[in-house]
Amino acid sequence: MAAAAEPGARAWPGDGSPRPGSPACSPVLGARGRARPGSGPERTGRTTGSAAPGHSFRKVTLTKPTFCHLCSDFIWGLAGFLCDVCNFMSHEKCLKQVKTPCTSVVPSLVRVPVAHCFGPRGLYKRKFCGVCRKGLEVPAFRCEVCELHVHPDCVPFACSDCRQCHQDGHQDHDTYQHHWREGNLPSGARCEVCRKTCGSSDVLAGVRCEWCGIQAHSVCSAVLAPECSFGRLRSMVLPPTCVRLLSRNFSKMHCFRIPETAGPEPGDGEDSLDGSAATGPSRETLAALDSSKQTLKIFDGNDTMRRNQFRLVTLPRLASSQEVLEVALRAYYISEDPQDFELQALPLPPLTGDAQAPGKAGSNGTTEEGSRGSGPREPTPEAWVIRALPRAQEVLKIYPGWLKVGVAYVSIRVTPQSTARAVVLEVLPLFGRQAEDPESFQLVEVLMGSRQVQRTVLADEEPLLDWLRDIRQTSVRQVSQTRFYVTESRTVAPHISLLVGGLPPGLSPQEYRNLLHEAMAIKAAVVSVSHVYPSQGAVVLDVTCFAEAERLYMLARDTAVHGRLLTALVLPDVLHLKLSPDCCPLLVFVNPKSGGLKGRDLLCSFRKLLNPHQVFELTNGGPLPGFHLFSQVPCFRVLVCGGDGTVGWVLATLEEMRHRLACPEPSVAILPLGTGNDLGRVLRWGAGYSGEDPFSVLVSVDEADAVLMDRWTILLDAQETGSAENSVVEAEPPKIVQMSNYCGIGIDAELSLDFHQAREEEPGKFTSRFHNKGVYVRVGLQKISHSRSLHKEIRLQVEQQEVELPSIEGLIFINIPSWGSGADLWGSDSDAKFEKPRMDDGLLEVVGVTGVVHMGQVQGGLRSGIRIAQGSYFRVTLLKATPVQVDGEPWVQAPGHMIISAAGPKVHMLKKAKQKPRKVGAIRDARVDTLPSPEGDPK
Repeated sequence: MAAAAEPGARAWPGDGSPRPGSPACSPVLGARGRARPGSGPERTGRTTGSAAPGHSFRKVTLTKPTFCHLCSDFIWGLAGFLCDVCNFMSHEKCLKQVKTPCTSVVPSLVRVPVAHCFGPRGLYKRKFCGVCRKGLEVPAFRCEVCELHVHPDCVPFACSDCRQCHQDGHQDHDTYQHHWREGNLPSGARCEVCRKTCGSSDVLAGVRCEWCGIQAHSVCSAVLAPECSFGRLRSMVLPPTCVRLLSRNFSKMHCFRIPETAGPEPGDGEDSLDGSAATGPSRETLAALDSSKQTLKIFDGNDTMRRNQFRLVTLPRLASSQEVLEVALRAYYISEDPQDFELQALPLPPLTGDAQAPGKAGSNGTTEEGSRGSGPREPTPEAWVIRALPRAQEVLKIYPGWLKVGVAYVSIRVTPQSTARAVVLEVLPLFGRQAEDPESFQLVEVLMGSRQVQRTVLADEEPLLDWLRDIRQTSVRQVSQTRFYVTESRTVAPHISLLVGGLPPGLSPQEYRNLLHEAMAIKAAVVSVSHVYPSQGAVVLDVTCFAEAERLYMLARDTAVHGRLLTALVLPDVLHLKLSPDCCPLLVFVNPKSGGLKGRDLLCSFRKLLNPHQVFELTNGGPLPGFHLFSQVPCFRVLVCGGDGTVGWVLATLEEMRHRLACPEPSVAILPLGTGNDLGRVLRWGAGYSGEDPFSVLVSVDEADAVLMDRWTILLDAQETGSAENSVVEAEPPKIVQMSNYCGIGIDAELSLDFHQAREEEPGKFTSRFHNKGVYVRVGLQKISHSRSLHKEIRLQVEQQEVELPSIEGLIFINIPSWGSGADLWGSDSDAKFEKPRMDDGLLEVVGVTGVVHMGQVQGGLRSGIRIAQGSYFRVTLLKATPVQVDGEPWVQAPGHMIISAAGPKVHMLKKAKQKPRKVGAIRDARVDTLPSPEGDPK
């Protein structure tokens, strides 16, 4: 019973991973595969003895140039070597240096199985599939958390090796190792070891750590220290060791708050294959069939037969049964010995070209004449199912669960007499736990699906050989995705936090309890309300039962209270006491509706660069969940990705949450995605995001300088004025809004309101900043002759003193030196009457404009506004309904009073540091910290 050395997060050769010839890595014997499309290989035989784990290399002669997946150089006019299973192509000289494992054995090399979060289909140019290594010429999937790209029909074969972003169950790792992901490196990527180019736009080559971003050749990565330091962004990353979430049956989409509408379409679910488009592992486009070729449907077990989901393979009509079997196994990435399998033919349907419903195939049982024979069959059935031959015994790997032992797994022999309890008794001494009570341990089956990792505790008397047989009957390939763990059978105390929003605001804790009990029948014995946010209409539920948490989560999304649908989010626990003193994690808020499609792309980028638990989508619960999650973090910063309205939304929520935060004054940075972006301009973040590298954005946030900014409260108290003209206007209840940038009354608010209404009617047209400004100009031209004599419709008091207004059409209160997409409304001329404006001086400047033409001149830099007043307390009386806008959010305000005054403490903003001139070549790669050179390397 051999014990294996413990691999890394993803074990590569040199880190204790199995070698070819071991049970985990036995190659497909006698397999004959297909070469890369267009390479035109001439079949010249097969080679053995490669050092690469699990590959089944065969020598081919190329008639067209292709690229080596190891060195990325041409293979032209020379003999190349092709893996029949995963299409890895190599020079003969590179063959012994290949360290990248074959797709067929990758699941056995994963240290901690973690499922992926595949987003919507998209077209990813010059990217390659991580399963079959082919280019993504058609819409494909990518994981929202790591850099994995896959074809739709390759999704079920994707290894569950996503990043482990939190502690789940008994897992407790104090250190993290590099999480290597192969290929799809950025252009110009250089190896950290040899400093040569390690990326390629032609093949899947090179590796990159998903946490620290270090890049290297797959061969060179073996000499790097296995521990990951999280790289340049380590002070901003929320360490996975400090996040705990008992997820059980919650999918990763739920855990990371990724809307399920962004997931793969129905039919592309777990363990599904798209029969209409699926092909063999080389994914060749089926050309017009000639008389010498045939296309077969291959099922791998009862599950795919029931769903009628199959793989298509193309091979010569005179192919023997053995050749058909080998091609079928390669289509499902099965690397076991073909001698252990057989093909059963499914009956041909009468009068049609499609296969009969596979569910009826079991009635006639097996294939016509021995499917394992060597002679050609005539005719060959069009549909086959792979079946495993009965086995008298098997060699099975048993993993130590989360026990701290010195091996990754042990191999034992399973016979018909082997039960789950017998396996536990046999394995414990091999793990050095023979002195402990065997009754406190259990055997757990872990199914490592690409989208969900499922755990099942086996009964003590469960016959293990029968269990494996049932798995193979369901799906032959599922065996390679199934592990068996010996774990301690201690009871885990469930604790799940659910944030439920969409409730009526302003209720007491008891009223919220009663409301939830009535709407969702919550069980008081296992559910308690831990936090109440009355102003947000949200509560946090602590649930001590997995089943109840799952029920409440699913039910909340279909429940309406007072005509409003509820929202529910699963939140982890941040172990703030485990954070290092120099850790200041970044809380990221992204508004995907801002900036066209850039917000959606930024969400994905930040989830990959940081811990996805610290990235929040504002359309899914707003800013509250993020501040609640970080409420106990002693020091953190905030990045808001959106327009000025989004920034104001986040700052208003921060003001409400300030007294609940361990870090009451976090600094806030901005990535401007809106149209005006005046606050972003003032803080040097630019006029708008235009596709800069998200990593560079995060580095700029880390290097930014903290500045103070005033915040203002506006009390809107609408009331009847006694005028007959306005008596038809209904009085509105008083409300309070927060202001950071400016407040406009009159013509500029009217333009904003018309623009806002146009965008609400056709939001799909407002995805371009240039188009938005064009619409704004058109709206302005329509108002150019408009006149409403605003100075006759309002009254202004500054510091309790009445101020006479000149003839104006718009009155604007400005807090920052930027208005209307960067215009200087106040002007730069010195004035003995007023102080020089600053955003932290506790004063607002009041400016008037005479109309649309005047506003255009201000934005063109030809004029300034009319300076009216400067102060810290203002009272505006509206004599009739008037358009008002605050930080770009417009509405029509009923007659009444507006009181503007300073709001609480100043907020800490982050101002982008000025760029320092850098010498070309002075910095090699900012993403990676300087690492000690390998032994013997003179650099």
